[in-house]
Amino acid sequence: MASGVDQAVGMGLVGFSLLLFIYYTLWVIVLPFVDSDHVIHGYFLPREYSVILPGIAALLLVLFVGTFIALVMWKNRKPKKTQ
Repeated sequence: MASGVDQAVGMGLVGFSLLLFIYYTLWVIVLPFVDSDHVIHGYFLPREYSVILPGIAALLLVLFVGTFIALVMWKNRKPKKTQ
């Protein structure tokens, strides 16, 4: 069973992910159909970042996963047998 702290952290992560998803969805899907002089545009970054930021996040994810796999493989290697 998860403790209360684990559940609170999990709910916090779920809430953060939900807010991030809603923000990005509004930014990418809804905002292009709103007039560019509308006040809502002040709450969002420029559109160029809607491609740049996920690209950087994907590169960092691949870097961290590759590093993790390399470290696990390096630690689990067996010494060569000498005859």
